[in-house]
Amino acid sequence: MSYYFWINLLSISVPLLVSFDRRLKFHRNWKFLFPAMLATMVVFIPWDVYKTDSGVWGFNPDYLQGYYIINLPVEEWLFFIAIPYACLFTYHSFGYLIKKDYLGPYAKAITATLILILLIVAVLNPMRTYTFVTFLAAAVFLTLHLFVFRADYLGRFYVMYLATLVPFFIVNGALTGSFTPEPVVWYDNSRNLGIRMGTIPVEDSVYGLLLLLMNTTVYEWLRSRSSNKVNPSVMS
Repeated sequence: MSYYFWINLLSISVPLLVSFDRRLKFHRNWKFLFPAMLATMVVFIPWDVYKTDSGVWGFNPDYLQGYYIINLPVEEWLFFIAIPYACLFTYHSFGYLIKKDYLGPYAKAITATLILILLIVAVLNPMRTYTFVTFLAAAVFLTLHLFVFRADYLGRFYVMYLATLVPFFIVNGALTGSFTPEPVVWYDNSRNLGIRMGTIPVEDSVYGLLLLLMNTTVYEWLRSRSSNKVNPSVMS
């Protein structure tokens, strides 16, 4: 198995095994989780294909199995399953283990601040396509949450996002060359800010936020519909 495949496998293995814990019972939410991941992939896979074809980023064949679907390594497809699964498992577990929504009262302020910062960076960097598209897309989606969806779970989402930054640095570091002679995923620095957190482009943290928030949004929307209740936090 390839190096990239092992990264995906190690990322999902523990959350998958613990999904059947009799207290957490995360497997019962698979009916919400898998459609959420599929819906998010419908957005992110075409974006990934286009950016790969455009040379914004690419993949080192030395760390891949060699199988491709629509010009993307099969490991990249698995990334959009393994990482959201692990993070939504964390989100679910925190909901069970941490009863208080610590960031809930500050969620609107956090969201508004993020929108402002993301928009400023995007507007100032229209020619850096990874930066511009990622920051603008994240700002737009957060704006939808603030003014349209009015989600009541953003505080818990931010807690999950902050908690998963540690494994994020490990996984993304493994993909961008922290532990290998060459990176698995390479980037054209003329298309981004050129700011690295270790070996990780700063844009990856915003890309990850958007990826996880989109998964969480669809996941929570499906949960609310299943409950047969009117949930004002998500537009039906």
